[in-house]
Amino acid sequence: MTAMGANDNLIRLDLNNPVFQENLFGLQKPERNAAIDTLRKIRQMSWNQLYRDNGLKWEKIASVKPPPGIDAIYSLRITQSRRCTAHRDGNYMRLLTVSPDHDSTYGRK
Repeated sequence: MTAMGANDNLIRLDLNNPVFQENLFGLQKPERNAAIDTLRKIRQMSWNQLYRDNGLKWEKIASVKPPPGIDAIYSLRITQSRRCTAHRDGNYMRLLTVSPDHDSTYGRK
């Protein structure tokens, strides 16, 4: 396998969602730095590594109906106290939101 081929299975991050950006940039500096560290970790992982990572806790959100064209919405731990939502699109993880608290990730408040 070539060096380029080794990176084909790595997760690619899509951080372009305006809601995600607003949520991320609105975090206090220590939490924002922790979120950036998590994103840095994720982009060095394969999907199989992500699925098995106990710290990130990638979980399907059954209580939220995904928009048309998206199979499912997932949550994962982005900082010690916050989760974010995302969906998988091929090798891309398209980030959607950073939740203000754990329950709001799952559509409960």
